Amino acid sequence: MTIQLAPAALARIQSYLTDDPTALGLRFGVRRTGCSGWGYVVDMARDAREGDVVSEQAGVRIYVDADSVGLVDGTEIDFLKQGLGEQFVFRNPNVAAACGCGESFTTDADKAA
Repeated sequence: MTIQLAPAALARIQSYLTDDPTALGLRFGVRRTGCSGWGYVVDMARDAREGDVVSEQAGVRIYVDADSVGLVDGTEIDFLKQGLGEQFVFRNPNVAAACGCGESFTTDADKAA
C-alpha cells in the first residue's frame, strides 16, 4: 500500500502530531457516504487496530483500515491554503467518478456492481 503525503500535508500533519503527542499518526480511510458512495475519513490515530495497514513517511505513520486499503492505495494527500480556507486534498488514482459537490466518489468496482 502506498499513501504519499505532499510536502504541505506532511508539514501540517507533523504540526498536529507536535500539538498532540498522544497521537500515533494519521488515520486515513473511507466510509460509505454522499451521493456517489465513498467519502474520506481523516483523523489522528489514537490506537492501532487489528487489520490496520501502516506505512510511514518522514516519521509520520499512516494507519489505514483493511476495508479502505483497496480504495485509497496510491493516493497522494496534499494540504492547500486558498484565501482564508484550508483543506486536505486527495489525488486518488482509484476514483472513477465524483459527485458534483466533491464530497464523495465511486470506483470502477462500484460501477461494475
